[in-house]
Amino acid sequence: MTINTQRDTQAAKQNKDKQTATQQTQQTQQTQQTQQTQQTLLSVMQNSLKSKVKDAKGLLSNPDTAIKALKQQQVGKDKTVLITGASSGIGAGMAKLFASLGYNLAICARRTERLEALKSELLTANPDIRVEFQALDVSDYDAVFSVFKSFAVDFGTIDRVIVNAGVGEGRRIGTGRFEINRRTAEVDFVSALAQCEAAMEIFRAQNHGHLVAISSMSAMRGMPKHLTVYAASKAGLAHLAEGIRAEMLVDELPIQITTLYPGYIRTEINEGAKKLPFEVDVDTGSKALVAAIESGVDEACVPSMPWTAIGKAMKVLPLKMVNKLS
Repeated sequence: MTINTQRDTQAAKQNKDKQTATQQTQQTQQTQQTQQTQQTLLSVMQNSLKSKVKDAKGLLSNPDTAIKALKQQQVGKDKTVLITGASSGIGAGMAKLFASLGYNLAICARRTERLEALKSELLTANPDIRVEFQALDVSDYDAVFSVFKSFAVDFGTIDRVIVNAGVGEGRRIGTGRFEINRRTAEVDFVSALAQCEAAMEIFRAQNHGHLVAISSMSAMRGMPKHLTVYAASKAGLAHLAEGIRAEMLVDELPIQITTLYPGYIRTEINEGAKKLPFEVDVDTGSKALVAAIESGVDEACVPSMPWTAIGKAMKVLPLKMVNKLS
């Protein structure tokens, strides 16, 4: 009995060892398969990311070619873009380009007669799209929310909001022009905050959307003279947009946030200024902005050349050298 019991015990132990070895082998195989699957997925994601980066660089580096291709594809068909400050300058310039890409447009600004003329122009050139406009002074915060909500109800869906309205009326600090500087800060930051709030309410309800904040290259560093408050306000907007982007990552919501830093673009806001470094006209600037928006990047300096390189330099150069750009 004792010998048989020992044999049974040894057989049981051997069977258990075999089962353990088999389980370990299976676990090893499963681990290897999981690792292989992860490596495959990582490779696919890396290739996809490389492709997206390549496409984005193409759109940013050659806006003219990019816009032509996007027109042929009619990438905006059945989508709606809301643009504030759309009555002139880059706001009107972007509206024309988005219309040519097939987007429906919700445009707003203070000067409704200009919006009406722009609507007529857009529909004449693009009869298959829809264009609606409303009067909006972005310093009237309640109006920002009501106009945005009205557009959302009217169109059903707002796919993209471009926070563009702003002023450039700053004065030197400590020269008795506080009211002018306060208005610049309020319009370029607090009003922009209201627009971001109103847009994100719509996007959260829809569970999708694209918020675009138009900042400025002057936001890269503190700037002197009439740019001091303007630059500070635009820097605030850039950080606000990045904060919203960070929150979307935490919440894993499918809402995209883009921050753009335009260089010097000749518009009505600076028509009285002397010629500025690396200045471009409205058409060139608008194409660069739209190409950057369509590229899907989180942030970009536009036009890409030379402002991407200048932007990097501005962050490290002595302030005395940065001042020369103003």
